Amino acid sequence: MPWYTFTPCCSKDGNPKDENQYTLYGNYPPHCEGHLRVCAIQAEDHHKKPHITCDLEEEICCALENQTNTVNVLLKGSHCNDCD
Repeated sequence: MPWYTFTPCCSKDGNPKDENQYTLYGNYPPHCEGHLRVCAIQAEDHHKKPHITCDLEEEICCALENQTNTVNVLLKGSHCNDCD
């Protein structure tokens, strides 16, 4: 499954459950450091956007709540460019 970077125009209040706030990255995960915000997700492709299922939504919530990466969700620090 491909990886997508979370790209909410550097808004700290972006919605990590909105497929339109992601950009297709590729088959390998990007480098992400930190644990405060979503950096990238791995999901099935839906017209170059991630298909965010209920299970993936729950995984995103759990990653943020526990401030730890999961199999399909990578987190980063608090700055917009932490995940370049």
